[in-house]
Amino acid sequence: MYQFFVEDGQVGKDFITITGPDVNHMKNVLRMKPGETVRVSSRSGRDYECRVLELTNEFIQLDILNSDIAGTELPCKIYLFQALPKGERMEYVIQKAVELGVYEIIPVAMRYCVVKLDEKRAQAKVKRWQAIAQSAAKQSKRSRIPSVHPVMSYQDAVNYALECDRAFVPYENERGMKAAAQAFMDVKPGDSISVMIGPEGGFADDEIEAVRQKMQVISLGKRILRTDTAAVTMMALLMMRIEMQTEE
Repeated sequence: MYQFFVEDGQVGKDFITITGPDVNHMKNVLRMKPGETVRVSSRSGRDYECRVLELTNEFIQLDILNSDIAGTELPCKIYLFQALPKGERMEYVIQKAVELGVYEIIPVAMRYCVVKLDEKRAQAKVKRWQAIAQSAAKQSKRSRIPSVHPVMSYQDAVNYALECDRAFVPYENERGMKAAAQAFMDVKPGDSISVMIGPEGGFADDEIEAVRQKMQVISLGKRILRTDTAAVTMMALLMMRIEMQTEE
């Protein structure tokens, strides 16, 4: 079943109206026909199972069959603070983090980041990254599209991360997997969680010292993980812990 996202104003009592680029995608790319069913999520995060009624060049009319289908969002909001990686690794991180349930993604400029973006390039990158987040949200049947923030400085990112109930910093020089396991076990449904992922060059000493007393600095094992691997590992561990709690 294909997934689409709409604004709340497009949702009526019995019908949903699709407009914009999705019209061409549904009509000419997917070649959908009346009677086919689709999944639609509104901006407010409500999910609908719908049937295609009418397809025109300007809009597509959907009949709401069920407005109480099970949502797919985690009961925790995970904020992923990702140091700017080189190449296409940021696109990979965004895609996988969205699939695993991330709430927001915040690109962060850190001292040892290989990539340095000026304002114009950063804006273009964020637009591209948001499109990737939307595509991944559709593919993974998310109930909402996670937002990708403009690139933040490290200090601004730290201040934002500290607004969460829990804040984790995986660090290659940290030791003690038992402490990391306990930190994950302490996560509860409803928590807001920030995860600060360092760059290819690692955290600068003063960057770690600036958060050591404010966040939980944890280990992800004895091996050095690539920045994108660390991000996906953290998301997978948190997703598993959170999902298991909903089944208890």
